[in-house]
Amino acid sequence: MTDVNNDLVAELVASGLDRREARWLVEEFVPGGDLDAAGALNAAAKRRLDGEPLQYIIGHWPFRTLDLDVDPRVLIPRPETEELVGVALVELAKMGVVAPTIMDLGCGSGAIGLALLSELRERGVVATLVAVDESAEALVIARRNALKHQLHAVSFVHSSWFEEVDPSLRGRIDLIVANPPYVGREEFDHLDPVLGYEPQSAIVAPDAEGVVGFADLAVIISGAPRWLSSTGVLVCEHANTQREATTTAAAGAGFTSVEDLDDVAGHPRILVARRG
Repeated sequence: MTDVNNDLVAELVASGLDRREARWLVEEFVPGGDLDAAGALNAAAKRRLDGEPLQYIIGHWPFRTLDLDVDPRVLIPRPETEELVGVALVELAKMGVVAPTIMDLGCGSGAIGLALLSELRERGVVATLVAVDESAEALVIARRNALKHQLHAVSFVHSSWFEEVDPSLRGRIDLIVANPPYVGREEFDHLDPVLGYEPQSAIVAPDAEGVVGFADLAVIISGAPRWLSSTGVLVCEHANTQREATTTAAAGAGFTSVEDLDDVAGHPRILVARRG
């Protein structure tokens, strides 16, 4: 960084910002030490000091190999969800499908599905993505990210889970991926206040089957087998308290192989349910 930028970082740190975040803001809003942009930088710093997530202030954020546009219409991409993409890629490799069809349920910014398309493209695999979300506003962001990264083999579906998905796709999906809402209402009230800036409909789920925040997971797990091919796989993120519920539901839905994986922090996090 230039001396000017270092001085700006020091000023932001003195105002109360974390040094790393101060650097990110300076690099974003004052490229090359352009002091004419100081007003924008100061406005961004105030937003951060007021508690707004850095990702929304900057307007984009890295996820796997992609730089994704994000704003309050979509969840902020998180590291544990990057792990889900890695698990999904392993499952696709095991299947050996030449041109897989993938469904991303509750796609939000498009992070999971678009990362899969992009990384498969790098491996020479041409995949097709069906990106589903009940939020029309989230689909606007997902479309923008698909265009940004020249990922064109995507259809966007405005739907609550499977409800409005083309019935002709039943039995033809090789991989379903999802990071659904799985936090209970009362749980949410005790979590990091920064979550209040994110769309609650993408975080909070009703209780089901006696399990807090399990309603959307229950719908996805029970419905997935009808849409998956005979060798298809569901890879789904869940809360660290929901391992038993998710694996039991998957076995009850008829999946022949059910596995649940820990995230990098050692918490139960990713359901892998295979049809064949």
